[in-house]
Amino acid sequence: MGEKVVAGRFDLSDRQQYRDKLRQCLTGLERLLAQQRFDRPKNLMGLEIELNLTGADGMPRMLNAEVLERIASRDFQTELAMFNLEVNIAPHRLGGRVFDRLAEELRTSLAYADRKAGELDAGIVMIGILPTLDRDDLVSSNLSAVDRYMLLNDQIVAARGEDFVLDIAGVERLTCTSKSIAPEAACTSVQLHLQVTPGRFADVWNAAQAIAAAQVAVGANSPFLFGRELWRESRPPLFQQSTDTRPPELQAQGVRPRTWFGERWISSAYDLFEENLRYYPALLPICDDEDPLQVLDEGGVPTLAELVLHNGTVYRWNRPVYGIADGVPHLRVENRVLPAGPTVTDVIANAAFYYGVVRALAEESRPVWSRLPFEAAAANFDEACRHGIDARLEWPRRGRYGGTAQIDAVTLVRDELLPLAEVGLDAWGVEPADRDLYLGVIEERCRRRANGATWQAATFHRALETGLTREAALAATTRRYRELMHHGEPVHTWPVGLPEPVPLG
Repeated sequence: MGEKVVAGRFDLSDRQQYRDKLRQCLTGLERLLAQQRFDRPKNLMGLEIELNLTGADGMPRMLNAEVLERIASRDFQTELAMFNLEVNIAPHRLGGRVFDRLAEELRTSLAYADRKAGELDAGIVMIGILPTLDRDDLVSSNLSAVDRYMLLNDQIVAARGEDFVLDIAGVERLTCTSKSIAPEAACTSVQLHLQVTPGRFADVWNAAQAIAAAQVAVGANSPFLFGRELWRESRPPLFQQSTDTRPPELQAQGVRPRTWFGERWISSAYDLFEENLRYYPALLPICDDEDPLQVLDEGGVPTLAELVLHNGTVYRWNRPVYGIADGVPHLRVENRVLPAGPTVTDVIANAAFYYGVVRALAEESRPVWSRLPFEAAAANFDEACRHGIDARLEWPRRGRYGGTAQIDAVTLVRDELLPLAEVGLDAWGVEPADRDLYLGVIEERCRRRANGATWQAATFHRALETGLTREAALAATTRRYRELMHHGEPVHTWPVGLPEPVPLG
């Protein structure tokens, strides 16, 4: 969705023409795959982080256009709402001290952005869902003034034809409605990209799906929304419900939501792009002038613009990406399950864990997805979002008997997945010092059963015990979070509670 989109109205012929172009693009992709035209492995990874802007009081600030003007860097972009930004880190080759280099780049970028935001009495907060957001903050008038966001909102609202219903039952229950997709902007995430060859794509995507629950369990950081304590990682249910084009009748018929875990293991990247066309009507039927098949006939590389745009409106937690670099097409797996934050060290630790485990699992002789039903992987993801580091997951048994068994997420990560991550990072050529430092952060979270979500919830309840109102406790928790985030020590070391008594409010 990063492409420029010009707002306009669509008629029936636009949608038919767009569907025809999508079919041509899919045929073009199939031909590119058959001709083996894709880039060779370069071990490239990329990173994007969505951020929040708050004032010194911990409340959201609707200032992204003004802050971006002061930052004046192409690394920073708008996101859906005026309190959001996104930072993009240039692709890096996996290997050596890559994670330390990434951490240093991120610290430098975020410190600079925070200084620039400070000129407007705002600051950067890297967190899954900002606890101080109110329903009045998430309305269409606070969407970023960018054509593609306005148009996407209009099209999703039109497709649904009625208010969006948010109904999330966790520690507490939240029920409310929205007239726009603005609540989606509450979800700020980390996106991890990995360039892969077509022959490896299915194995990497399947591995990423299998470990999505473990990623969320150790990395959960979004326990609050609109003053309610919900799931330990509340982004997935919020994202699904706030973009759901299906009224209740279509949900009852089993129509797939646009925010989707999926329903099967795959054998090719083609499977996912074909599902996009088969299951999802176009939201933005904007046609490019390119004839992809003619470009292919002439020996060129088509942009597949319609396929790329349509793919950007299907919100898979592991999304396929088609791109072109230096005139050569490539495929990436975009991992979207992780919340932003809490610190740069935590973000890089989550990344090291992901890239290591995915590499190791994708190369196993008896892959985990041949032993784990897809339905179990999807149920694991839901369980991890609900319960975070206390989740119990279904996983293939070791040994000769086969089958699956329930296991604590921390036991699975500590005893099985962290050793695999070590093997995977060694295979990438990552230096042992980098490997041990960042995987050690994940190990400590497991040992202490602590992550961003547990810290937020515990600190909030400690604040309530001092006599603060819920609103004041959430604001105080957010201010303390921001302070510790900028100190930079990983979240498992953060002291629970507020540093000193806060006046009643």
